[in-house]
Amino acid sequence: MGRTVRIIVRGRVQGVGYRAWTEREALARGLQGWVRNRLDGSVEALISGDERQVEDMLRACRHGPRLAAVDDVTVQESAEPAGDAFRTAPTI
Repeated sequence: MGRTVRIIVRGRVQGVGYRAWTEREALARGLQGWVRNRLDGSVEALISGDERQVEDMLRACRHGPRLAAVDDVTVQESAEPAGDAFRTAPTI
């Protein structure tokens, strides 16, 4: 069974490769969706796929890449279509 979540990641998550890391990690897990920077300094992502892979990705997002310092990850269930692959989206 699949699951789709929208997350907001706060902390030192811009300028440290968080988006590129998220895209690589999501693709490695066979997930769909997108990741983007937000003007408020956070990173937002839509993650969709197998329940177990989504949970694994959420655990990874709580740490992020080596230079990141994640303070908080907010998770909301979503019905938004995720598309066929995982990509980096424009900043909002």
